[in-house]
Amino acid sequence: MKKLLLALLVLAVTTFSSVAQTTKSSAHGKFNIGADIAVPTGIASMVYNAAIGGSVKYEVPAATDLYFTLSAGYEAFLVKSEFKFPGSKSSEGYVPLKAGLKYYFKNGFFGEAQAGASIYTGSDGFTSFVYSPGIGYSFVGGFEAGG
Repeated sequence: MKKLLLALLVLAVTTFSSVAQTTKSSAHGKFNIGADIAVPTGIASMVYNAAIGGSVKYEVPAATDLYFTLSAGYEAFLVKSEFKFPGSKSSEGYVPLKAGLKYYFKNGFFGEAQAGASIYTGSDGFTSFVYSPGIGYSFVGGFEAGG
């Protein structure tokens, strides 16, 4: 588990370094810090009520209005009351590590797609594929809202 997490981190840093070296020297990347709220779907909705967490994303310019993104975060999935037993946890933690593309349309709107791995923080330590398409709006001053 720890070896997999370390390997993914090294891959992300290496990817970031190689992309950063190919961009124009006048172009700059930017960091985003966000609060995440999610509603589980599919099989997960049978066990979890919601998920809350936070994430950090770095955007590197790839072309005009197109950015390569790398993100990492922590998500706590809140277990439904019928699955809470004495001594059991009220939430399950996951660390999503994703890479993707983000395109800024006209008038502040953007679309993005990311894919990667989500690592369970419990004792079994399994890893799952994760993807997240999204749309949003970038406000003046740097604040963004999306889903």
